[in-house]
Amino acid sequence: MPFIIIIIFFVLIAIFILALYNYRLKKRIIDAGPLDETSLKFLALLSGARNEAMKWGLLLLSAGIGFVVMEFIPYSADDSPVPYGIEMIFIAIGFLLYYFFLKKQKNNTSL
Repeated sequence: MPFIIIIIFFVLIAIFILALYNYRLKKRIIDAGPLDETSLKFLALLSGARNEAMKWGLLLLSAGIGFVVMEFIPYSADDSPVPYGIEMIFIAIGFLLYYFFLKKQKNNTSL
């Protein structure tokens, strides 16, 4: 368990550093002067935080639902691959939901 906590700690530090550098880059672009269409598109690419929150929300929700479903399915806990399969299926469903969300969002913004 301590190994997992150390990994999570370093991942959180990496996320914080990336967010800080994205902020500094956006600030420099804005402070550089008038923005043309290319720089506005680049700023929009850097500001993908709301999609990231949706992605992680859907993934965590689907993984949690997978754990709840596993509680009600009988299986041998010692040597059964059923829990891994169930959890992978629900996480894949979360990724698919995120993909369809992005696709719908892209269609709505292009109209």
